[in-house]
Amino acid sequence: MDYLKRMRDLREDFDLTQQEVAEYLGTSQTMYARYERGANELPVRHLLALCRLYRVSADYFLGRVDQK
Repeated sequence: MDYLKRMRDLREDFDLTQQEVAEYLGTSQTMYARYERGANELPVRHLLALCRLYRVSADYFLGRVDQK
């Protein structure tokens, strides 16, 4: 699975808006939307923060494994 799809799916599974996730990461909604679209690379610090938020491993988030 493409990690961009998984990033969006996790956000939607948690009923969060892009704005809410952006605030959690300390970035703008516009920048977070660019991460979800793949227009900008997701910084490692944001990857780790999203894994904490969604309580999943980085391997799961990145689509390397299917078990959370």
